[in-house]
Amino acid sequence: MKLKVYVDRMSQPSRAILIFCKVNGIEFEEVQINLAKSQQKSPDFKKINPMGQVPAIADGRFNLFESHAILVYLACAFPGVADHWYPADLFRRAKINSVLDWHHSNLRRGAMTYVLNTVLAPVFGLPLNPQAAAEAEKLLSSSLSKIESIWLKGNGKFLLGGFQPSIADLSLVCEIMQLELLDGNDRSRILGPHKKVLEWIENTKNATRPHFEEVHQVLYRAKTRFQEQRSMGGNTTNSSKRLGLPSKM
Repeated sequence: MKLKVYVDRMSQPSRAILIFCKVNGIEFEEVQINLAKSQQKSPDFKKINPMGQVPAIADGRFNLFESHAILVYLACAFPGVADHWYPADLFRRAKINSVLDWHHSNLRRGAMTYVLNTVLAPVFGLPLNPQAAAEAEKLLSSSLSKIESIWLKGNGKFLLGGFQPSIADLSLVCEIMQLELLDGNDRSRILGPHKKVLEWIENTKNATRPHFEEVHQVLYRAKTRFQEQRSMGGNTTNSSKRLGLPSKM
């Protein structure tokens, strides 16, 4: 049976799974779970992921959720996946796992909370929380600094000094891409000081062309809609349908 991948492309981890499958020639059926329509809460989908979140996969009778677990499974279970994505070497695997574990409570928490409280909250019918945004920006900036000082050292173009990307590069870069939704000045203020991070993002895009850009088209369209909204001097309160954005990211 063909692998089924359940995703919403506005979800950062969903995009990472799709790009990985496309880059590595893994045959799959993309099953779109429209978060705006609460399809993740349907009984059928909860048979795949009882947590009601994307991404998730079904490989025959085997179901799996949590994006990092999925990436590890895909890298190990499907023939033809290049070793650099999740090396057979135990030590390098352990290092990649350490980056992925760190990601959820640092970079992802900072980026998600900041974007929510500067851009997306009104789309969800929620008030903006400047204090939460300020705290999230500190965590986000600290996380970007740690990526540069700890994992982007040496001559390698990728995390852990690699010359080719791993699943950690893909997961973290897809997370940072969500900052495309920010006002340009805010994005420049946050990412501008981190030249190594910016180079690493471009290196990851280049290593996964053309699939990276194709999968991110939905994000770029949302970015354009937000820019148009700002240029008209409006806000996004109760505008999720007008912007074409899902209710959860």
